Amino acid sequence: MPPTCAYEPRAAHHFAATEYTRGPWNPQHQHAGPPTALVCRAIEQAAAAQGLTHLGRLTVNLLRPVPLGELRVDVTPDYVGRNAGHYSARLLDAGAGGKELARFTALMQREDDDAPVPEGTPGHPLPRPPPLPAGCPRVYMPFVGKVIGYGDFVENRLVAGTFFHGPCTAWFRMQYPLVTGEEPSPYQRVAVAADSGNGISAALDFKSHVFVNCDLTVHLLRRPRGEWICLEARTSLGGNGCGLAESALYDERGLIGRAVQSLAVRRREAA
Repeated sequence: MPPTCAYEPRAAHHFAATEYTRGPWNPQHQHAGPPTALVCRAIEQAAAAQGLTHLGRLTVNLLRPVPLGELRVDVTPDYVGRNAGHYSARLLDAGAGGKELARFTALMQREDDDAPVPEGTPGHPLPRPPPLPAGCPRVYMPFVGKVIGYGDFVENRLVAGTFFHGPCTAWFRMQYPLVTGEEPSPYQRVAVAADSGNGISAALDFKSHVFVNCDLTVHLLRRPRGEWICLEARTSLGGNGCGLAESALYDERGLIGRAVQSLAVRRREAA
């Protein structure tokens, strides 16, 4: 039977990854999107007790590949003030003596519904969304169909470009819960999708090169709405084994933020 979620809870702060988290680079490693969302979930829970409900920024330093196994998430508040809180988190391999896999920092902010943008504000209203997913063709990740993985976890609708062939714009929707029995938050939906910018806008052939991201930073200006998140992504290569993937992020109402990834680019025979 196929899995019904990305993670199954175990002991406190422990989660077992299912096949839906599998990434494209190694069948034993997770795509970074689902574990980033799992840590985002823990940070949201820690900040909610302080009345901080908006994720303004999430930064991920990917230290090691995340194995397809049991994980532990630890969250620490670094500073909590009146309008903002800074949090740190660690993702650990629960099955390898607690080896650290990734480090996170996050800015959580207090929302104020009584602070609308005044009419006539320069640069506003913000950009409208690309064509909505209902009117866009469904497409599949190039690695879908070989084994169950991330490409089965999300549904994609193509707006412009071609997957893994330069600048690309596509909608993402989670088809299953992140954690068993839970409705994913809007921020978790963003985290699942945002790590795919370097994939959908890949400028090099997947068969001859690897272009793995070493980090991910997401900035959000407001709470996303709905199930669909759009990435308007572009990869830029430095010619020195390094690169950058940048994505404008949208929901069905318009621009919500941006995501940036630093890339390590190598030929496969030298990777």
